[in-house]
Amino acid sequence: MKSLKIIKIGGNVIDNPEHLESFLSDFATIQGPKILIHGGGKIATKLSAELGIESKLVDGRRITDADTLRVVTMVYAGLINKNIVASLQQNACNAIGLTGADGNIIRAKKRPIKKIFSKEMNQEIDLDYGFVGDLDDNSVDSESLYKLLESGFTPVFSAITHDGNGQLLNTNADTIASLLAVSMVKHYDISLIYCFEKAGVLMNVEDESSLIKEINPNFYNALKKDGIINEGMIPKLDNAFEAIKNGVKEVCIGKSDTLSDLNQNNFGTRITK
Repeated sequence: MKSLKIIKIGGNVIDNPEHLESFLSDFATIQGPKILIHGGGKIATKLSAELGIESKLVDGRRITDADTLRVVTMVYAGLINKNIVASLQQNACNAIGLTGADGNIIRAKKRPIKKIFSKEMNQEIDLDYGFVGDLDDNSVDSESLYKLLESGFTPVFSAITHDGNGQLLNTNADTIASLLAVSMVKHYDISLIYCFEKAGVLMNVEDESSLIKEINPNFYNALKKDGIINEGMIPKLDNAFEAIKNGVKEVCIGKSDTLSDLNQNNFGTRITK
């Protein structure tokens, strides 16, 4: 079976033009079918402030209201996505920029209102996340995506999806990457790669040399129990193990500027069964 690499880059790469240019140059050299998923970085936050649109947080949870959705759609699906596509074309990689609405490839459901206990208000409240999309097992049209890949295109997805009824939705890019990986296991051997600012999963978050090269479920549970895993890393690793459980061959987490190490199987932390 052919291999497919699905790579997600974080906002820290997007916020640094030199790092992004270097990353895209490395990405373009990866042989065979590949998909890139990107988030938004700080550009949308900066533009919102310039337009007088206030970021809304409830107990630390970001709300995507109608004005915010307009901004993130312009920035993620427009400015960032098309600049990435243009850079990849410059590097002889035939990229095509997409949202989930294009070709109906990723269909999400608006996140339902949830009851949470608000520490700010010291009471239970109904929390409406606004125009945020959640994904399920039937969200991805893997056949259409397969046809695109087999036609020689490299899809570049922004973190914007749709609900099938004309509504765009802001969706977590890590979740998109994981679900795309799981949905394509019937067509390819999948490597799912998360690129961010650290060397990988670290024993000591302050020490880049404390890289953990490989993690299996038992080791992961022990690391969590001992409080060694940084809290921000736990959702990424939970996503990774869920992908492995659902047929993804391998998941790697590492630094964006070491992407070329993929060719030597020496990139970041490898998640295994």
